[in-house]
This record gives sequence, C-alpha cells and structure tokens, in this order.
Amino acid sequence: MVIVCWSVKGGSGTTVVAASLALTYARRGAAPVLLVDLAGDLPAVLALPEPEGPGATDWLAADADVAAQALERLCVPVVDGLELIPIGSITHGDVTAGRWTEMAGWLAARHGTVIVDTGAPPDPALVAVATTSLLVIRPCYLAARKAARLQPVPATGIVLVTEPGRALGRRQIESAVGVVVIAEIPLDPSIARAVDAGLLAARLPMTLSRPLGRVA
Repeated sequence: MVIVCWSVKGGSGTTVVAASLALTYARRGAAPVLLVDLAGDLPAVLALPEPEGPGATDWLAADADVAAQALERLCVPVVDGLELIPIGSITHGDVTAGRWTEMAGWLAARHGTVIVDTGAPPDPALVAVATTSLLVIRPCYLAARKAARLQPVPATGIVLVTEPGRALGRRQIESAVGVVVIAEIPLDPSIARAVDAGLLAARLPMTLSRPLGRVA
C-alpha cells in the first residue's frame, strides 16, 4: 500500500500528517512501514539527527544503472516497525529520465505500508501507484483555488486542518476542490508542542491519532 501526502502551499501540515500516519501504522505492528521524505522536514519532525549521506533525491538524480534496490540501503530506523528514506542533497530538478516511474514501481512492490511526503503536488508516476493520495489543506480560499486548478486533482481524499474563525468549512473545501474530506484535524497547540519538544514519535497527540487512525 502506498499513501502519498502533499499540499499546494507550505505550512499546511503535510509533513506532520505524513509522520503521524506512519507512526499510527507502525504502532499497529501488522507490517513494516516505510516513510519517504521528498520535502525535507521529516527528520526534524521525528526528532532524528539530520541524516548524512545520500537520500531519495540523490537516487533520483543518479545514472540509470543504479537500480531501485539501492533505495533499500538508504533506509534509516525511526521506531520499531518504521524506517525513513531521507530526502538527500540533490534538488528535484535534477531527476534522471524515468526515475520517478522506477521509484514508484519499487515502492508499490514493497511489502508493508509506504507513506510518501512529497510536500508539493506529486509526480504523476507516484499518483499512479498510490492506494491513497491525500491533499493536506487548511480552510483557505487561495489554497482551495490553487488545488482546484490542478486538473485532474491528483487526490483521492482531503485531510482538512481546521481553524476556528475561518469562513470556509468542510463542505466549501469539498465543493471547491471536488474531492471528499476524509479526516479533519484541529489546529491544536498540543501538536506544535509535541513537534517542538521532539516528542511526536513518543506521544502522538490524540487530536492527530484519532482522525488519522480512521484514515489508516
């Protein structure tokens, strides 16, 4: 199973959602979980040392003779049942032709659950193999408008980060984007405190685990 998490604007909470989903699956212990960082912030959110050496983008930019199996050697442990492939040091613009398709095929064939934090809208090859493609968005008109301009919208569901006092709600976001909201996460200070203190992996806040548990 492959779950892709993405957004159209920075600061929407995509990385926290991806990390929390991965932790939720790992706690169930049914199958190994792999978290792939294509946005760059997962080590910080999970309170891991900044990885040294190559990562996902280095593999994407490598020559075609570097096989997809080399991605396995990039994995670093997070908690029991959960590994991370860090982003690496190469920019996304340096991707070798055909590498997205090769990576997507490897992820789809891997045993267990794979969660990919792409940050920005994902490459079509990742969307093609995704069991679920989650647009993480706040109830913001500009973000909804931006997402709706992606035709077709590469999402099968929306994770809505709700904020008090906003004019837009679930129905307005669903109508604007044309995709159903499958989880609502309140903008809760306890989430930010858990991330800031490096405790997300140890003490996943209920305001995250409950709605994302239904997604998982």
